[in-house]
Amino acid sequence: MKKYEIIFWAIRVPLDFLIILSSFFIARYIRLITNLVPQLKLPIQTIDNESLFSFAIFWSLLYVLVFSLHWLYFIKITSSKVKEFLEIIRYSFYWLLFFLVIIFLWKWIIYEVEIPRLIILYTFIIWTMWVILERIILNNIEYHLLKRWILAKKKLLIINNKDIEKIKEILDDIKKSKIYKIIWYSNLNDKNIEWIKFIWSISMIQKLFEKKKCDEVLYIDSDYWKKDLFYLWELTRIFWIRYRYITNSFDITKTNTTLSLINNIPVIEINNTPLDNWGKIIKRLFDLFIWIIWLLILLPLFIIIAILIKIEEPKWPIIYKNIRIWQNWKIFILYKFRYIKWEYCIKDAYNVEAKYDKALKIEQELIKKSSTRNGPLYKIKDDPRKTKIWTFIEKYSIDELPQFFNLILWNMSLVWPRPHQPREVKNYSLDEKRVLTIKPWITWMAQVNWRENNDFKKEAWLDIFYIENWSILLDLKIVLKTFSVLFNRK
Repeated sequence: MKKYEIIFWAIRVPLDFLIILSSFFIARYIRLITNLVPQLKLPIQTIDNESLFSFAIFWSLLYVLVFSLHWLYFIKITSSKVKEFLEIIRYSFYWLLFFLVIIFLWKWIIYEVEIPRLIILYTFIIWTMWVILERIILNNIEYHLLKRWILAKKKLLIINNKDIEKIKEILDDIKKSKIYKIIWYSNLNDKNIEWIKFIWSISMIQKLFEKKKCDEVLYIDSDYWKKDLFYLWELTRIFWIRYRYITNSFDITKTNTTLSLINNIPVIEINNTPLDNWGKIIKRLFDLFIWIIWLLILLPLFIIIAILIKIEEPKWPIIYKNIRIWQNWKIFILYKFRYIKWEYCIKDAYNVEAKYDKALKIEQELIKKSSTRNGPLYKIKDDPRKTKIWTFIEKYSIDELPQFFNLILWNMSLVWPRPHQPREVKNYSLDEKRVLTIKPWITWMAQVNWRENNDFKKEAWLDIFYIENWSILLDLKIVLKTFSVLFNRK
């Protein structure tokens, strides 16, 4: 553990304390000005400085204690930020409930002066927002100091027996993070990775640990015996070094396991997906909540785009329908804004058979000539079929907005694998057909991880990872990351 990590962890404690303390007084000031509901006239209740200060000191200390007990001051820069923020909201809410119970039960026993309920509510809202903002600022400061080499980057040891070509993407991704410096790799045999030093024994790795020249170990694959690898893992625990490994296709499924019995024999079952029973209900409620938010925020944009499409081609539909395959090979109609000239639109959903559809033949010729992707999926470079509004719609994926109607019909979900065209599915391998076991997407794993730079095999792998490791937190991360990808075009 580096000194700057301890500093960035420790500084959160006094900052949180000061935020909570000041939130009480800011909340009182806001309450004196407004009750936030203009039409509702409530009598203004307040509290004197001395009494409020005693409340603020005690409950600020308790807040810091609650966060400490739940490890919220031990967050690494590489940890999930969405999870961290949700934990802050969660334990802040628990604190609020506890506060209200104590205030109610111990009124006139511990406290002689009552604190107004609206001040408590405003305090909760203010400190939650400010604590999250504080975390964002501290995380960004730490990241940028690492990125610019002002703070020492984390020294990384890789355990690897693969050739450089096979792990090039992994190494490039680590370098792009800007917070790691890959200095060594270890294996029984040298793979000649020129810019990384080679270590050929566990004993040499131990010396690195003893001299504190390594911060993290990343295991990819190796020729070491299991006994050696177990010893290496023990060394990382002794010297307080982070140990992580890149999963293979089987290891990924192990995160989705349950323990059960066959008579008296304990066995581990690898589940197909967590999306059963309550998982389906939670996901459906999540979809409906997002749909309501979408309807309130994006309806004006929907109307504007519809008008622009109609102005360019008044005769033809605004919404384009396309046949797709969803869960268990069922067929459904997908809705999109039409950004291709009508004469070039595939009309499989308009009762036009493929052998009579000239647009399909033109598309097949363009795929052979100009597709930038390999495998069943395609992306046509400099597509001549586009309308004038194409660039704007495609750049920000606005064409996907009508798919929220599919969400209400529930033949799609907000987050899940991409919807598949019948002519694509014909070319899927057996393992790739696993993506057809659940409903398709509006946004999905590949959408926020390299987008069209993925080949189909990698996109299918990401979809299968999602199926096997679904959680509402993963959905939330994908939704939030989607906005970042769309606006930054990364």
